[in-house]
Amino acid sequence: MSVADYMSTKLVVITPQTTVSVAVELMKTNEIHRLPVLDGNALVGIVTQGIIARALPSQATSLSVYETNYLLTKTTVADIMERHVQTIHASAQLEDAIYQMRQHKIGVLPVIQAEQVVGIITNNDILDAFLNISGYGEPGIVSRIKVNHDHTGVIFRIGQVLAEHELSIQTLMVVREQQERVIELHIDSDQATTVNQVLATAGFDVI
Repeated sequence: MSVADYMSTKLVVITPQTTVSVAVELMKTNEIHRLPVLDGNALVGIVTQGIIARALPSQATSLSVYETNYLLTKTTVADIMERHVQTIHASAQLEDAIYQMRQHKIGVLPVIQAEQVVGIITNNDILDAFLNISGYGEPGIVSRIKVNHDHTGVIFRIGQVLAEHELSIQTLMVVREQQERVIELHIDSDQATTVNQVLATAGFDVI
């Protein structure tokens, strides 16, 4: 699962000379929360709703709405953007993106390929990826099997048993739980009891 598989390629970008008021309008129009800042083809910064909110005058100031709006039309993105931008390569694994976001406490990574920005991946994209990988919302049932971590060939055996009963696996995930592993299967069937009985009869620890 690479970043390229789940990143958004419909980029809305701005330049350092873009005014904050224009950046705000772009976010509203496109229903997005982050804008990469490009100088030519080079990524030089990023602006988020949070950065803009922090740049706005406090409500405790004496500035009027007119004065605040005027300030936004005169302030450029270069004045407020985050210049130290974390990026990730399009060929990186999805897990790399998750780790990088958690390490730096951020919710977005511009995606780079051949030294150019080719996309953007956000925490919402990663959540969508998980739903897709898990088969959430698709017809079928979920069975969970507990196995020891050193149980060689268990996935092959599970597939063999299900195939013998004309049952097919739609998705498969392996979850680590201390010294054990839980294999979660999304199976193309509406008979949960029957499927679990088939697996249990074959000697698997269905939970």
